Amino acid sequence: MLRRYPDAGEPLTCKPLDQGLLNHGYRVSTTRGSYFLKHHLDDSTGDRATIVRQHRATQRLQSLGVPVAPPVEDTEGGTVTEIGGRCYALHPWVDGLHRAGAELTVDQSVRLGTLLGAVHTGLEQVMESGPGAPAGPGYASPDPADTFALIDELLAAARGRRTRDSFDELAEHRLLERRTLLDRHADNRPPPPGVPATGWVHGDFHPLNVLYRGADPVAILDWDRLGVQPRAEEAVRAAAIFFVRPAGELDLAKVRAYARAYRAAAGAGAAELAAAVHRVWWERLNDFWILRWRYCLNDRRADPQFPAVSALAVWWTREYEAVCEAFTG
Repeated sequence: MLRRYPDAGEPLTCKPLDQGLLNHGYRVSTTRGSYFLKHHLDDSTGDRATIVRQHRATQRLQSLGVPVAPPVEDTEGGTVTEIGGRCYALHPWVDGLHRAGAELTVDQSVRLGTLLGAVHTGLEQVMESGPGAPAGPGYASPDPADTFALIDELLAAARGRRTRDSFDELAEHRLLERRTLLDRHADNRPPPPGVPATGWVHGDFHPLNVLYRGADPVAILDWDRLGVQPRAEEAVRAAAIFFVRPAGELDLAKVRAYARAYRAAAGAGAAELAAAVHRVWWERLNDFWILRWRYCLNDRRADPQFPAVSALAVWWTREYEAVCEAFTG
């Protein structure tokens, strides 16, 4: 790999990193410094053209002053190396720490909202638009009929395990609880968002993809999900990850500070945020990705997230008006 990057120096060590759910990463130390080597594994985003688009976006965003870590160019000016049918990219190593919302002050929450607004307006400047722009998984909101069927499938899996543990008990409780909530709110399925509300987004803006040095963010990482989606929904989804407490409640004071800053930086109105809150709430109410991983794929890496994530959907439903006000007030 490093033969294609002679300016990077001779390799000394290569250590795998344990964070990240979709791709593999390594810290590579050489005679000239440290680098992050990314092995793109996700089939939906791991093709060469998609990766190159991500790389060009970060290079252009860096020119606008957005904190990113564009890849190192090889001797021919390329940024993607293909070996054995797999794609790799070499990035400069950025020293920093990940910070969850509980670690952020209100002022830092403001800066986070401003940063995401700068990402969205920056992408609007540097990315091409039109029919060739890749969209997200689709704008249609989940159909509760499909969710009821999934709940039945997951309940059977949770109840049918040969040796049940506390996770399986909690999963059963949350599935039954969610079925009741969905039945009560089935008439609140949101309509598709308006076309003007869509635009280029990072696609996966959460604490593990933002590096801090001291109080300031120094790099936004992992642009695999770069695509065209409803912009304000990314702002709401990010807040629901950054500012969720272990018991499944949102820190609404920080959400309010973050959302005001985002709206100012992105030029998004209160109505756009209100619609996004409604759509993301509905999405959360119908979402069981962690249980799908556990029971359908036998993958337990996301299990630790389940208690807070599953509690959030219930709390959000109960405190819907307060959450909406925090994003729009």
